Amino acid sequence: MYQHFLKRVFDFFIAFFALLIASPIIVLVILFLAIANNGKVFFAQKRPGKDGKIFTIWKFKTMNDQKDANGKLLPDEKRLTPAGKFVRKTSLDELPQLFNVLKGDMSLIGPRPLLVSYLPLYNEFQKRRHEVKPGITGWAQVNGRNAIPWSKKFEYDVWYVDNLSFLLDVKIIFLTLLKVIKSDGISSDTSATMEVFTGNN
Repeated sequence: MYQHFLKRVFDFFIAFFALLIASPIIVLVILFLAIANNGKVFFAQKRPGKDGKIFTIWKFKTMNDQKDANGKLLPDEKRLTPAGKFVRKTSLDELPQLFNVLKGDMSLIGPRPLLVSYLPLYNEFQKRRHEVKPGITGWAQVNGRNAIPWSKKFEYDVWYVDNLSFLLDVKIIFLTLLKVIKSDGISSDTSATMEVFTGNN
């Protein structure tokens, strides 16, 4: 019952009040990024949600759009702006996703929504992460976030699917707050953000 009805109620009211409380911070971040990023404040991208349904995710923009001589975007670590580093380190870049939660595309807690291009790369076990709505934070995020390998992230994602409960969601919220305070797991060992998933071979 929690997964199919109460979780949605929980998500909606927590997201609504979180937006009210965080509204002054959101305004400050918008002004901060508008100056630092030449007016470009938001980042929107298509991501797969529950059952692989595609939706548009919103985040604060932390990287510029600089490209190399061939027109290809530079690596993340070269495009991450000083302002973006601060916003990412404090996890403020995730705040616009509260609107995704209100809309119903996302949950507060669940597997993180990854790139659409990863969909054909998953094995049957990994596909199970799409049995629930994606979340702003999740079991993988409080157990290493970007500092753990993909295989372990997917294990944590599916474990969450199999053990979803109200008490687990509350636990993840509190663990997430601790992670944000400590700024743990924001980067992988080899990337400023998150390594690209290339499959299981």
